[in-house]
Amino acid sequence: MDELGCRDWQEVGRWANNRVENSHLPYRRRGRAMLRFRQMKTLQKFASIHANVHIHFNLERHLADRQTCRERRSAALAEWQVFVS
Repeated sequence: MDELGCRDWQEVGRWANNRVENSHLPYRRRGRAMLRFRQMKTLQKFASIHANVHIHFNLERHLADRQTCRERRSAALAEWQVFVS
């Protein structure tokens, strides 16, 4: 590093690798959740049902104001009630 003149560029420290590790967190979280299931068939059933519910009720609250979010949630719930019945 000294010969190349890159000593100043090298980040050494306790949390220097933190950015790289945090980029893997979604994969780690998903992997930990999958470990709870003993059989792949059970995991597949849960994932398919969860995906349908999540897509239906994920209203992206941070992108809309409160009133719009309430209206969308009410509409989604009414549609879900028709679907389940």
